[in-house]
Amino acid sequence: MKQLYRVTALAAAFFMLLNTVKAQHADTNLPHWALGPFVRPAGVNPIISPDTAGVFFDPMHQKMWHWESNDTFNPAATVKNGKIYVLYRSEDNSGQGIGERTSRVGIAESSNGITMKRSLKPVLYPADDNAKQFEWTGGCEDPRVAVSAGGTYVILYTEWNHKVPRLAAATSTDLHHWKKNGPVFQQAYSGKFFNMATKSASIVTKVINGKQVIAKIKGKYWMYWGEANVYAATSTDLVNWKPLINADSILKILFSPRKGYFDSQLTECGPPSVMTGKGIVLLYNGKNDASFGDKNYTAGAYCGGQALFSLADPTKLISRLDKPYFVPEEPFEKSGQYPAGTVFTEGLVYFHAKWFLYYGCADSRVAVAIYKPAKP
Repeated sequence: MKQLYRVTALAAAFFMLLNTVKAQHADTNLPHWALGPFVRPAGVNPIISPDTAGVFFDPMHQKMWHWESNDTFNPAATVKNGKIYVLYRSEDNSGQGIGERTSRVGIAESSNGITMKRSLKPVLYPADDNAKQFEWTGGCEDPRVAVSAGGTYVILYTEWNHKVPRLAAATSTDLHHWKKNGPVFQQAYSGKFFNMATKSASIVTKVINGKQVIAKIKGKYWMYWGEANVYAATSTDLVNWKPLINADSILKILFSPRKGYFDSQLTECGPPSVMTGKGIVLLYNGKNDASFGDKNYTAGAYCGGQALFSLADPTKLISRLDKPYFVPEEPFEKSGQYPAGTVFTEGLVYFHAKWFLYYGCADSRVAVAIYKPAKP
């Protein structure tokens, strides 16, 4: 009887483990409006890792500096002249712990979206310029990039001075030389949201003749933004943005974390959102709360979510995935700075009739996953 009990108990434990493992995987049964599934190419990730060979003359320290020696993660991506360019956050070894080192933005190019040729110098970094008070000593963090129909590239990134994180904009025509335009909310409502912690912007894009470009809706540019909640903002020039507010002048919340779900702690906007025939698809990063999250996923893990907004009214939420479409699976996605597991999506580009998704792995590496639509 004891032997039978042991066998039964072992069988029960096995099936519990099997179910847990299944639950840890991404949901591939996606609704018709969602993008995916995104598949990691075999044997190529991570595509960008820390490198002590990257050295440049740092204008703040006034000496040669190893700017990407500690971590490389949270990448943006875009296309120029038939190549994918990945702009990724890098950290030096100037401090201890997440957010305590200085971040700069590096660049890598690829003809196939996988094999990367990296520049030895960063392209966006703290300097003795108009952004110094907002970026030193924290730096330039978590870029998202998109291109206008006229060829102007826009980076929306976080300026971090170890006091207040501020969402900022920079523009370029060649991806290597950037004009810093400062915090995006500094002018709106007489600076009402200037000193508020703001980050994570997903500008609305559209694929036109095979090229993904920044879109306009009723004459304005749109973006979704936010970390704890998802908000929206509009612009006429891509650098100065006006957040949407309610009648009481409080920020208009479009959706928020949900108890019992993978996004129970944070709903942080990801790469540029995409206009489709079904609506506007926003990819976002959900953080699983340790106390009231989804017990099928690791406490504190970042997984990928998707939401659908109306084309007629970009503030109207139509649908939202209840299970993540992308979860930490590989060892390098569950180690490094963030061992709870992180697949933090920030780069999405349409290239050769495929969607390339670039993401940060545990705040330590950069990787890619690919989705090939049945009907491009």
